[in-house]
Amino acid sequence: MMAAGTPSFDLADSTWLAHRYDRSSDRFLFRHVPQQLHSQGPFLTDELVGDRPGEWIERSALAEPARHLSGPVHFIFHSAFCGSTLLARGLDRPGLAMSLSEPVLLNDIVGIRRRAEMRGADIARLADDALHLLGRRWPDTHAVAIKPSNIVNGLIPAIMALRPESRAVLLHAPLRQFLSSVARKGLWCRLWVRELLEGLLREGAVQLGFEDRDYFRLTDLQVAAVGWLAQHAMFHRFAGQFGPAQMATLNSDLLTGRTAEVVEATGRLFALPMGAQVAAEVADGPAFTRHSKSGQRFSAADRAAERQAAEAAHGDEIDKVEHWAHAVADRAGIAMTLPHALVS
Repeated sequence: MMAAGTPSFDLADSTWLAHRYDRSSDRFLFRHVPQQLHSQGPFLTDELVGDRPGEWIERSALAEPARHLSGPVHFIFHSAFCGSTLLARGLDRPGLAMSLSEPVLLNDIVGIRRRAEMRGADIARLADDALHLLGRRWPDTHAVAIKPSNIVNGLIPAIMALRPESRAVLLHAPLRQFLSSVARKGLWCRLWVRELLEGLLREGAVQLGFEDRDYFRLTDLQVAAVGWLAQHAMFHRFAGQFGPAQMATLNSDLLTGRTAEVVEATGRLFALPMGAQVAAEVADGPAFTRHSKSGQRFSAADRAAERQAAEAAHGDEIDKVEHWAHAVADRAGIAMTLPHALVS
């Protein structure tokens, strides 16, 4: 792997993905990720791209040229287990957009912020540089659609303030479906929701009236519900802050139940050249007929069967936690329906 002051490759070549950032050396790591490789895994993690040719480049050599190479960038923000990968893949189509699914570079910036290694304007400048690098134009596309990891949600106000011309979808699953997904996915996911809550607490994003010691007394699904409520409250706040012209909200039931309509509406929001015919083709294509993680064929009936199995195994626990979460939401003043719906 090379280390250089200036890139040995053409920075206009967007197949060189800005993958990581190292604060100690103030350098970005690029990996060569051809366009076809993006569709071979759900996320742009080391698992997918870690063995690709790489090069560390000093940040000072990148900031100015990247500004002239970046184009329109739009965002699919989400609160997990809601089909965000499906929507991102649906937009990834020649003549429309290039989708970047959970680039780790943005996670690195979140980690730096949470560890207080950078603050305020310094974080904003780093995020701005990262967005220019991720937003470099791809041939035969009108925009880059970035679907960050949901750990990036605390940065949404900064990202949208840095890119006032950008548009965003805030995608979420209904509470019961989120709880069902956590229960069905097993131990690793029950651990993950605790990691999620830890990060939200560090960012001061959980305002539900609990004391710190209360979280140790919660079950796994209660922890999951707290994380869902905290993110839902954030989405309420962000939608109100940026308004419907810049930000729309979406319930995942609509994504899977009225797919073509949602795809077409997202295309309008992102100013992509997509009419009803193209949206219908996308809805009937592999993005929505294959499992977003495994790539195996996956139908609406398969999705329903997964939910039924989770309800059969965990329905009593889900019932109790859902009822408890609604009571917590009522006390905290969190409405379960978000404003500025992408489709009614």
